Amino acid sequence: MPNRRRTTAALTAAAAVAGATVLAGAPAAHAAVVDVNYACETKIGPKSAVSPVDIKAVKSGSAYTVTMSFDKGVSDSPVELPKGVMTPRAELVLGGDASGTVKVTGTPNTAAIPPDTPIRIGTLTGTFTPKKNGRVTFTAGTLTVHALGMDAAVCTPKNNPEPSLELQVTGVSGGGSGDTAPPPADGSGDSGGELPRTGPLDSAPALGTLGGTVLLTGAAGVLWLTRRTAR
Repeated sequence: MPNRRRTTAALTAAAAVAGATVLAGAPAAHAAVVDVNYACETKIGPKSAVSPVDIKAVKSGSAYTVTMSFDKGVSDSPVELPKGVMTPRAELVLGGDASGTVKVTGTPNTAAIPPDTPIRIGTLTGTFTPKKNGRVTFTAGTLTVHALGMDAAVCTPKNNPEPSLELQVTGVSGGGSGDTAPPPADGSGDSGGELPRTGPLDSAPALGTLGGTVLLTGAAGVLWLTRRTAR
């Protein structure tokens, strides 16, 4: 009996540790640099360019600060753009458990841009305030370059780019999926604030729960064996 109790306790501890380890290691976001093929309508005719786009999000209170950066320029100007006359802005298309767009804007150019030189966009920043918990994807949308008092270039992705960021939103008060029935009055049943668990990111809570269940079962077995031995 002692050997069986030790074996049960060891298996229970291993399962609990494994569940806790997977839960702690579950990623909150997945980001990827995505090549976006922009087709730009400009004052000097159509232009096109491919630029790697990187989107990141950092939680700030109940919202997220979202940044969008470009690795290459997407258009150029036939004339020099003096310092401070060019300001970019863009839309990020939301998907997954959110819809709509997030607007991000950049700062005016800090140095003059020579003529016939690709315009470096730099980093654009905006705010995303989630309304519910769940997975949210961010995909590059329309980019507008405002220069010399006008929208000098309006660039649209033409290659149906993949999302640059997938964010797991948590902690939204009352932020259910919107299609989940409210919990019964006696408190039984599923929580109305949880989303259906369908993807790899959701396997962690399930494993954590499994570890806890095995732990309780093992403890009950040990107590039963102890009492039986005492008799």
